[in-house]
Amino acid sequence: MSSDQDKNRQRMKQLMEKPGNGNCADCGAAGPEWASYTLGVFMCQSCSGLHRNIAQISKVKSLLLDPWSKSEVELMDSVGNNAAKAKYEQMVPVFYYQPTHKDCILLRDQWIRAKYERKEFMCVEKQEPYSAGYREGFLWKRGRDNGQYLSRKFILSEREGVLKYFNKHDAREPKAIMKINTVNATFQPTKIGTPHGLQITYLKDNSTRNVFVYHEDGKEMVDWFNGIRAARFHYLQVAFPGALTSDLLPNLTRNYTKEGYMEKTGPKHTEGFKKRWFTMDDRRLMYFKDPLDAYARGEVFIGCKDNSYSVHPGLPLNIQGSHWQFGITIVTPDRKFLFTCETKEDQKDWITAFQTVIKRPMRPQEYAVKAYFKHKP
Repeated sequence: MSSDQDKNRQRMKQLMEKPGNGNCADCGAAGPEWASYTLGVFMCQSCSGLHRNIAQISKVKSLLLDPWSKSEVELMDSVGNNAAKAKYEQMVPVFYYQPTHKDCILLRDQWIRAKYERKEFMCVEKQEPYSAGYREGFLWKRGRDNGQYLSRKFILSEREGVLKYFNKHDAREPKAIMKINTVNATFQPTKIGTPHGLQITYLKDNSTRNVFVYHEDGKEMVDWFNGIRAARFHYLQVAFPGALTSDLLPNLTRNYTKEGYMEKTGPKHTEGFKKRWFTMDDRRLMYFKDPLDAYARGEVFIGCKDNSYSVHPGLPLNIQGSHWQFGITIVTPDRKFLFTCETKEDQKDWITAFQTVIKRPMRPQEYAVKAYFKHKP
């Protein structure tokens, strides 16, 4: 019996060498150590836990620790990751966000459910919630002033090119209109404090406005997210008719380059340093008194080295008033910005984030953004 087990385990190791099986079928993580013996796919430990949520469809085992029967091994051999992808991902819309191992649990859970449980990518009609170009529904939205979450009606209209919400269910005029060309959406479960928390941002008078929302139903939240991505994709196709799809996709939605607390001082460098929450969104460095503030207290444009932008560890001599000792100096054509970090690791991470942006050449549309900053009150 044990020799049969050894043979089966050896065969499973060989199957892991087949093309496609060396990465998780769902998030792409390298070296999967689990598998679904009903679906025939190899996966990482994290995704195996999510497969347990659809136990009626997917039954998982450890590749190395659990016993494998001959019939189970034969099923794994007959399917495998590449064949499963060809079946369950055959009609994934180009704009649909396919999560990686770095993404939040909600995105990965709903991706797995969409593929195997709802079979959304085997039938175009099932994709209507995010592909129709119009969506309306109610989301819990955080109040700008009191932090209380209240039910608000949201409408996403691709034809109008807007996402809008209404303060009252029977209101005729929206409280806010967000133009799709400036909208971004990113899941922020830790910051918002709910697994389904989504941060939506848009530009209002060239200042970034944050809207924090969630819904109890994970599918509802991910459908809104992909609906925004669809609207953004179709807007960009019209705005840049000659652009390749591969060039448009990274611009549908984006996660922030980095977020966290630093201390800052004012333009004269004589004011005391104050602790603020910083968000690096591409070339916009924003700071907030609280991570969930609706508006930034200030925004700094971070250009490229060819335009005299640079970042350096430490602070100029004779600078006082900081509580944290790990300084950062950002040099711009107009002035120096001084920050301090609590730990050396934080300092290193922020400098790396700044350097990544500063080393990258400016794109044509970024010069327009820079011009707005020049004229911003």
